[in-house]
Amino acid sequence: MTPDAVPAGGDPRRLLAEARELARRVRLAQRVTWLPLLVLALVTFGAVPVYSFGHRVVSDCRALSDGEVCKVWFQAVSFYWWAALVLAYVVIAGGYLRVARARGLGARMLPYVLTGVALVVVSAAVTAALRLLDPLPYPGGPSAFVVFLLHLLDPTGAIGLALLVLAWLERRVALLLFALGYLAVVLPPPIAAGWGTSSWWGPSTQMEISGGLLLLGSAGFALAQRLRRTR
Repeated sequence: MTPDAVPAGGDPRRLLAEARELARRVRLAQRVTWLPLLVLALVTFGAVPVYSFGHRVVSDCRALSDGEVCKVWFQAVSFYWWAALVLAYVVIAGGYLRVARARGLGARMLPYVLTGVALVVVSAAVTAALRLLDPLPYPGGPSAFVVFLLHLLDPTGAIGLALLVLAWLERRVALLLFALGYLAVVLPPPIAAGWGTSSWWGPSTQMEISGGLLLLGSAGFALAQRLRRTR
């Protein structure tokens, strides 16, 4: 009798199965999916009063046969999103690292955090470009597909794209489906996208719906994690 671990009989298939099972358990222990969804939900809800009471800049109005078209920039909202999202990803990374250390594990959060911050930078760059350049060379504005791509780089769209990266890191199909469903709700279809609108609803209503989806997702994943631990 020795305290050494008993080898898996030299069977390569058994060794591979045990290694895969161990890797699966580590991934399950590393998951704190509810945390980023909760933090991002709070950030999204925080944008509602900024949209409601923040200053907006209207410029480059052009007369049309049935009215006029203008460029509208929610100045306070833009700065809020850039600062709040970067802070949110810092908080999320810190939360994952704290949980991982408490469980004696590592945390693969760097790709997710870098993707989130990179999307914030791209979104800021696109906003600055739209302010400096003339995005309305024709009365009809850009095509619906271009508008759809611009919405994809909006804060709500960028949140969904970053969640796709998190789903890949956690190897979690449920999170992948949630992220795709989230994007399907917050983004208008290309054929229906209109210049100057962020979705089917007004900005404040869209933030409430987006934040509600993230909050429900956070509650769902937290409940699933708790039920898994009690088994």
